Amino acid sequence: MKHLKPTAITAIFLVILCTFLAGCTGTPDSAGTETATPTPVQNVTETGSAVESVVDANDMFAFDIYKKLASEESKDDNLFLSPFSISSALALTYEGAKGETADQIKSVFYFPENIDTLRCGYQDVNAGINAGDPDYELSIANALWAEETYPFLEDYINTAETYYSANTTNLDFINQPEESRVTINDWVAGKTNNKIEDLIPEGMIDSMTRLVITNAIYFKGTWVLQFDKNMTTEADFTTPSGETVTVEMMQRTDDDAIYGYSETDDLQVLEMPYENESGKKLSMIVLLPKENDLKAAEDVLTEDKFKEITGSIESQQVKVYFPKFKLETEYQLSDTLSEMGMPVAFTGSADFSGMDGTTGLSISDVVHKAYVEVNEEGTEAAAATAVVMRLTAVAGEDITPVFVADHPFIFMIQDDETGNILFIGRISNPSSA
Repeated sequence: MKHLKPTAITAIFLVILCTFLAGCTGTPDSAGTETATPTPVQNVTETGSAVESVVDANDMFAFDIYKKLASEESKDDNLFLSPFSISSALALTYEGAKGETADQIKSVFYFPENIDTLRCGYQDVNAGINAGDPDYELSIANALWAEETYPFLEDYINTAETYYSANTTNLDFINQPEESRVTINDWVAGKTNNKIEDLIPEGMIDSMTRLVITNAIYFKGTWVLQFDKNMTTEADFTTPSGETVTVEMMQRTDDDAIYGYSETDDLQVLEMPYENESGKKLSMIVLLPKENDLKAAEDVLTEDKFKEITGSIESQQVKVYFPKFKLETEYQLSDTLSEMGMPVAFTGSADFSGMDGTTGLSISDVVHKAYVEVNEEGTEAAAATAVVMRLTAVAGEDITPVFVADHPFIFMIQDDETGNILFIGRISNPSSA
């Protein structure tokens, strides 16, 4: 195939989920106050508004953590994660936080002021994710894993189950920490089609562990416009440092190649939809700089700029060249989240008295793993997050555009009706994925 001048492609992978539910029931309360037993809430925020609040918060966090991790990694390193998995696990953590601890978590994750909005939003978004569609697989799950002898507050356990569908399993962390770790990891693997294994590494759980909060998310979908495997050829891909590597480049250049597309002076934007029968539209959004400079794509990673650029997408014929890739990533996020603005939660000054009525718990670790494979048929993606808590120590011409992803890019999978970012990442070198 003919190669264009190498430029940098940054691909952000974003899943946005849309829900259409009748409403939310639960307990009126706010983090930092005494919690009551869940009962139906009257006159809570409308479902659509609550979903929008949670989605907007997650999207802003997605851009923040992408930029933070990108600044910590080499520019030639690939990056992929599920911001919604991380947000979900920390929303459950936030439910037990009080005072400054709660304020800092809320600030980092942009959680709404009204706890009813947060709870209804997550309840409805998660229900929408798990609603099912014959054409794709999409699921999310939460769980609490508690030390069997530790007196957690019933109100906290009930809130987790009512709003986040997080059932609690009692484990013997004190006497059987390794067996407990295996049990949790097996649950994660089962929820992610075995794509995320050994989420919690050896030694992370010990006799001081009192609670582990987990989230797992899984997606598998086929393209509306699948690529012909016979058309996939070897091609050059230019990394951010200028190195040329060989990749398997898929292509779709026929008259039926109608995609969502827009562009700016510095950027091309491609929307590749997945098959769906229920009417819930999910797609991959790819941000491709016109030159080999990821900064052009990363500069639009703000809520307003991203909405503006994706809002200008229109259907048209596009000649698409896109690399196949598969990668697995793992992040220890304790330092990252602390530096983003919530350091108290990881110290002896943490206040998670909403969980147990004391200030004896703090977060020891936040670990995240993610997986993605993109090929001619579609995309498979999975991610999981664990929060481990322990006792404190204690425009242009009218011609068919050509979209050649032969250099680094940001990619996302998105539910186009709500804009909720479930996955985000970049490909700097498909051959090393």
